[in-house]
Amino acid sequence: MLRILGAAVALAAALPAQQGLFTDKLYPVLEAARCRMCHARDGVASATRLHFPATEASSDRIAEFGLSLAPLKSLLLEKPTARVKHTGGQLIKPGSEEEKLLIQWVEYLATSRPTATRRLEKSTEPAALVRRLTHSQYNNTVRDLLGDYSKPAQRFPVEDYVEGFKNQLAHQAMPPLLVEAYSTSAERLALNAFRAGDVNKLIPCAPATPADAGCRDQFIRTFGKRAFRRPLKDSEYKRYAAAFDRQAKATGKFLEGARVIVEAMLQSPKFLFHTGSDDYAIASRLSYFLWDTMPDTTLIAAAERRELRTPAGREAMARRMLANPMAVQALDEFFNQWLRLERVTNASKDGRRFPEFTAELSASMVEETRKLLQHLVWNDKNFMELLTANYSFLSADLASLYRFPTPPGQFELTQFPAGARRAGLLGHASVLAANAGPQETSPTARGIFVRERLLCQHVPPPPPNVNTNLADATDDKPLGRRARLSEHVNNVACSSCHRLMDPIGFGLEGFDAVGRWREKETLVLPSKKVELPLETTGGIAGLPESSFSDAAGLGRILAASPTCQECIVRQLFRYALGRMETEADQGTIQSLTASFRASGFRFQELLVGIAGRLEDNRSQP
Repeated sequence: MLRILGAAVALAAALPAQQGLFTDKLYPVLEAARCRMCHARDGVASATRLHFPATEASSDRIAEFGLSLAPLKSLLLEKPTARVKHTGGQLIKPGSEEEKLLIQWVEYLATSRPTATRRLEKSTEPAALVRRLTHSQYNNTVRDLLGDYSKPAQRFPVEDYVEGFKNQLAHQAMPPLLVEAYSTSAERLALNAFRAGDVNKLIPCAPATPADAGCRDQFIRTFGKRAFRRPLKDSEYKRYAAAFDRQAKATGKFLEGARVIVEAMLQSPKFLFHTGSDDYAIASRLSYFLWDTMPDTTLIAAAERRELRTPAGREAMARRMLANPMAVQALDEFFNQWLRLERVTNASKDGRRFPEFTAELSASMVEETRKLLQHLVWNDKNFMELLTANYSFLSADLASLYRFPTPPGQFELTQFPAGARRAGLLGHASVLAANAGPQETSPTARGIFVRERLLCQHVPPPPPNVNTNLADATDDKPLGRRARLSEHVNNVACSSCHRLMDPIGFGLEGFDAVGRWREKETLVLPSKKVELPLETTGGIAGLPESSFSDAAGLGRILAASPTCQECIVRQLFRYALGRMETEADQGTIQSLTASFRASGFRFQELLVGIAGRLEDNRSQP
């Protein structure tokens, strides 16, 4: 957390000229130089102490930030002017008017600023918000509630990825098409539930008559408790009982009354959303995090006994839940979203250049990655082997693509041959093919994947009106991908971002657009085919000693990086709580990371640790 000098209000009153110098003159210069792009909690310079305020920060918050900066002869002056090596390059020219403003400010900091210090204690912790069931959670919930395996949410409007996931609560809107889909689904599910009678035993009693009030009450309260994941309130019960009676009386059928109740409850916000901080809400958060579905009777009973109110109680319940096979499916959903595994199954490749890239092969690519993840988690291995494993789970087709010996069985653990250039996730065709084009590789896309998914560093989109298309290789200029990408470095509008992404991808250029190792780059030109030597040296700007030339080298660097280790914790935290972390969460993130590291990077221990912090919709630092 940033250290500041005095209270902002007092400083603003006592030092109006100095505050104006920073907030009105210098800060816009730093914004125009796009310093905040890197120096943010999710920027590529996130590991440094310099973190710019959020975009919507107040002038007082910006003034506090200005006063927290270091004095003259510090990196504040030396790095933006590139007198000291700066990953972002020269952002302020020596001798310019902008540098004069910077010098004026650091001189003030060195000679005139107050000496009293304190920590910034503003909490940006979000208010508790409702969370809507994701499509996956909806499908699993109706399966466990009704015994319906039709996966109706597959016909809902497609979910968007926001901040890397589909479940971020601040962006879970209810557009009209989704509301209509919920209504249609509820009607169909309710009809199917009783089409052949009560085959799934939803009614816990045998009604004597269509108007059997005792059996009606048992059904409404029992089904309602399961559907809403908590006991019904009396007011809710009375409304549903009245609706049941009207339908049963009109049709003379008990099951018709039950059908109406099922349809109504499936459209209720109490079914579609979960919120609050009571015992039942905690049970729901645990269940949808660890099982991706509704709580079972044991979890609800623990909520009734108030056993989930303490971290120890939640952690004990989490260990029970992780022993259930549903935890495997739930964690697969997290991995699918975190690593965007659907990108490879949705990828399109040039059939003439890559005839082997079939739907079956792309499915095998995803399965390889899923098998490795499951092996590391459920066999309690060091999870950082995800990036360094010299083994994998290969099908015959994948082994052929990798030019490895055929494994004895499908997706059995297979050791890589000595000297293999691929290792771990970044050597998987699922990642390499998903982050490439139909014909050529994409060092930029592969670099973005590493920055955003494995280092939790946000890479902003290109500035408006910038042409992002590269010139094609021609007969006259048969330039390889790396040579053509040099335009990104030469173009001022592109260089600050692309020097952070492209060099990572350059180190993976030994793998073609479907993830096959290659020694040379093949260009298919209008009149000829040209083979060019490959330069596969890459690096990660901002990480020390990060030069590499293949997936094995990159994996070793990332696995040893504290930034990468913490990013894995951050990604799971974001998914579990359905939101991005805030400044108020930094202590929690650091504590979880330390525990994860101390456990030998056992992922189940990380799951248990986060489960212990699910007491409400916010985390407590």
